[in-house]
Amino acid sequence: MHGHIIVSGDDALATTIAEELENAGATVVKLIDDSVADTKEDLIEAGIVRAAAVVCAGDDDAINLEIALLARKANPNVRVVARLANDVLREAVADDNGPGAILDVAELAAPSVVEAALAHTVHPFEAAGIEFLVSGSQAPYDATLREIYADLAPVAVIHGENSPAPGLLETCPGRDLKVRAGDWTAMIGTVDELTARGIKAPRPNTTRRRQRRVRLAIDVARGLRNDVNPMFMRAVAAVLTVLIGSTVLLRYCYQPQAKMTWVDALYFSTETIATVGYGDFSFLTQPTWLRLFSIGLMFGGLMTTAVLVAFIADLLISQRFAHTAGRRRARHLRNHIVVVGLGSFGSRVVADLTAAGYEVAVIEIDENNRYLSTAAEVPVIFGDATLRQTLEAARVDTARAIAVLTHDDMTNIETGIVLREMLGPRVIPRVIRPDVPIVLRIFDHALGSAVAERFGFDTVRSTVALAAPWFVGAAMGLQVLGTFSVGQRYFMVGGMHVAAGSELDGMRMFELSTQTRVIAITRDDTPVQLHPRRDARLRAGDTVYLVGPYRELVATLQKGQPPQPEVGRERLPA
Repeated sequence: MHGHIIVSGDDALATTIAEELENAGATVVKLIDDSVADTKEDLIEAGIVRAAAVVCAGDDDAINLEIALLARKANPNVRVVARLANDVLREAVADDNGPGAILDVAELAAPSVVEAALAHTVHPFEAAGIEFLVSGSQAPYDATLREIYADLAPVAVIHGENSPAPGLLETCPGRDLKVRAGDWTAMIGTVDELTARGIKAPRPNTTRRRQRRVRLAIDVARGLRNDVNPMFMRAVAAVLTVLIGSTVLLRYCYQPQAKMTWVDALYFSTETIATVGYGDFSFLTQPTWLRLFSIGLMFGGLMTTAVLVAFIADLLISQRFAHTAGRRRARHLRNHIVVVGLGSFGSRVVADLTAAGYEVAVIEIDENNRYLSTAAEVPVIFGDATLRQTLEAARVDTARAIAVLTHDDMTNIETGIVLREMLGPRVIPRVIRPDVPIVLRIFDHALGSAVAERFGFDTVRSTVALAAPWFVGAAMGLQVLGTFSVGQRYFMVGGMHVAAGSELDGMRMFELSTQTRVIAITRDDTPVQLHPRRDARLRAGDTVYLVGPYRELVATLQKGQPPQPEVGRERLPA
């Protein structure tokens, strides 16, 4: 066996990667038992010395790191593709990884969730050193794509209610396809091309970022006001009354009067109330009534001060204060984004949203979550997100979007259904708010599509479907530039080098798959060719940049590689 690909891991991502590699014609050896203790023997038995690539796609960073390091040691030329969520480990391994890639699922899939939550219809990416945008919008009138969008390249069309086949998605159609008003169209072009048509890439919300510190200070003040014991202010008033009354009395009645200023009176009163002893002043030589007053002042000051200190201690160290801090901070949020689940993926989405200047509230069920420190600047509500009370505490009624990103598909679906029942159409004075985007993270792509169709969720995102193309492409030596979704269909942007003698060498554009779209071709001796025509011929040495559904795109990108010998697939026992 030679040129095969070893895949480790037994979760949804690893299984999907193995299946997609097989669909692309690769020979896959699956490591069923990927415990660290047997890693070296498993790799030897899997033929690591003759393998083309090893994909470490399990959900355990320690096992993935072990396999990656041992594979690189055993075969310096093998492509090592490892999944590492830990930022420090990922950067350290990537510095001298050699062929392959070190990837983080959260980093790959988070942009799609952020775009869905913010209702952005523009997806930016870079290819051939040029910035491109994929822009989604409704067709303004009945016409062909060419008549509406000129030279912009169509990526997908979702037919609307006015079409004969509502809901039908056509991938990479020709420019002469006729669409009707209301059809959703996804077009691709350079930044300059889309800017000329009034479409721009989304910018960070710098206004909100500048206002965040002021808003945070206001929220803290409001939270303290709402959390303090109602008797606290009475205790403060009692202490001040005793202090002020004693100061006035001593100022005018202390003998000899000429020696007691207002500051001395305040100092002497404070000293007596705090019972810290006497120094410059004392009641020893004062009249009997004033000495009796000093006794009452000491007892009264002791009691009021003790009560005041107790209230302050309750405010600062109460477990109730720690548990409800997020709820208090979220009381006054408006037009914010609620993120349910603070795992590695949720924390990345929170970081991207806050970096863009948006206010975020988090719902998390685990009070010992290791990622809590990454969300120190946002309110965290502890509780079960499937309960209406928890969602109400996060003020979902005033939120602009909700992203449900826990690690459990059933929890996400249940939370989504509860949210849909809670929200519904909302009307506020003078402003009619559109439906709030509810973004659901569903690992399994088939389940996500079924849930979207059955329950009417428009923004279901599969982290597996968004991340798998990156692992598959890296394992096969392909260049993956990005992934995005149109409706419930996932697309990939990739680049391929046309090798001499490959299937693409000498092929004309119209002979390529109709499910892919070439957006640029680079050659050593010519400038970048944008939106090449159908009669353009590919040559050895070209670098071709394409967009399309990732299965079709992987199959097309493979054609640019030199022919590989076909071998049978093997599977190792556990």
